[in-house]
Amino acid sequence: MKEYPFFAMMARMKYIERWALMRNSATENISEHSMEVAMLAHGLGVISREKCGREIDLDKLTLIGLYHDANEIITGDMPTPVKYHDRDILDAYRKVEDMANHKLLEQLPDYMKKYYEAVLFQQDGDEELWKLVKAADKLSALIKCIEEEKAGNKEFRTAHETISEALYSMNMEEVDIFMRDFLPCYDKTLDELQKL
Repeated sequence: MKEYPFFAMMARMKYIERWALMRNSATENISEHSMEVAMLAHGLGVISREKCGREIDLDKLTLIGLYHDANEIITGDMPTPVKYHDRDILDAYRKVEDMANHKLLEQLPDYMKKYYEAVLFQQDGDEELWKLVKAADKLSALIKCIEEEKAGNKEFRTAHETISEALYSMNMEEVDIFMRDFLPCYDKTLDELQKL
């Protein structure tokens, strides 16, 4: 009987730490990050449906968010300043990510591959879903910056500014609505949140 390591590999997401180049007051791994991105992507999808009038497959959107960094089990988490340093590095890293996703897909039995291929690789017609996941990924990074600054860590100040600018420059109504209606609450204490 053949054994398939896919889910055992997914369980290793908790060992891949994020923000390796920065001092963190609270560590974050890609398992935690991926769960947050999936929730944020779903929320952006609901906003997109209800406020922007778009037809969004919320289930697929959420799954793409959940698995968006799965390849980092193989590649590790490449720090953003390195990954986006220049076009050659970015193109090379995208090839490595693609190879890692193919390797993960091969760790499934044939009858499951088509389901996971649809969330590991962008499919025709899913561009809007991937754009929402990218926005959710940036929102998660911004939330991390807010949490670190709230804990007194000034290490994330520049990242906060850069990520905020990147989110606004996406020109996405869903992101603007989320940042207006939900993001301010991340600055509040638990007691303050419970009084809202």
